[in-house]
Amino acid sequence: MSTEGIIERLQELGMSGYEAKAYIALVAAGEPLNGYEVAKRSGVPRSTVYETLGKLTATGVTYEVRTPEDTVSYLPLPPKSLLDRLSRHYESTLGSLRESLPSIAAPSRLHLIHNLTGREALLERASDVIVSAQRDLFLSVWPEEVDPLDELVRDAQDQGVSVTVMSFGEDTKPVPHTYIHRLSPPSVVLENLGCRLFVAVGDRQECVIGGFLNGDAWGIYSDNPAVVMVAVEYVRHDIAIQLMAANFPEQDVLSFWSNDPDLTRLRSDHGFAATALRAGRTGASGGTNSGAPVRKRAPGRQGTRRR
Repeated sequence: MSTEGIIERLQELGMSGYEAKAYIALVAAGEPLNGYEVAKRSGVPRSTVYETLGKLTATGVTYEVRTPEDTVSYLPLPPKSLLDRLSRHYESTLGSLRESLPSIAAPSRLHLIHNLTGREALLERASDVIVSAQRDLFLSVWPEEVDPLDELVRDAQDQGVSVTVMSFGEDTKPVPHTYIHRLSPPSVVLENLGCRLFVAVGDRQECVIGGFLNGDAWGIYSDNPAVVMVAVEYVRHDIAIQLMAANFPEQDVLSFWSNDPDLTRLRSDHGFAATALRAGRTGASGGTNSGAPVRKRAPGRQGTRRR
């Protein structure tokens, strides 16, 4: 990671830009520096460097070192100690919020559907769904999207979540219930869909549906029961087809899949998935809530049709 990247991460953890630059200069020096030297090495203006070092010292991120001549230099808290301290601080804060924040939340009266724009926003929201899953998790993914989510999926599996994956391509580290789409090559599926269609459903209560193509991405998050049901059924149906194909003569299956006129007609609108997802992002901005919320009805029985 570049120095600029480290500065950005330290800012995300609460330091100002000047504080992060001063701290990095001290860490890189390996010896005490006075204010003038910190300013020279870090780019922090001399007019503000002592104020910046004072704030760092007040929070224990730097320490003053006085020489026999009564001049002041500064040493940094070692990086490992700083990271351990930040970890303890944030874990304590998060632990407190886990206990107190849900207690003040009113029951939601709305089901949400909101747009997601961009690869990072879509994968981040999918990560939320994966981490929140307690009982089951359904995924339909391509190798390009497996890697950034792999650790979270494995953690869910290790914690007892029933994970089911439909993979459009070989998965080099599959979880036990991973099924490879073999009826059509990935290139043909991509041509039919117009994008790498992605689905993640947690506990059959929330889902992310999106499409990835050439570094771009678009999609939605929803906890609407109808949307979630359709997402689950899409993954289950795709897996069911692969299982059926695996249990019949390969040549018969391939011939049917390639030549049946009804299947050909159903697959004739190439690119519809990508077109629909792109259209859904109209008016959206970087994953903000931009879809219309749907008012919840009284709870009722919610069944899942078996295929």
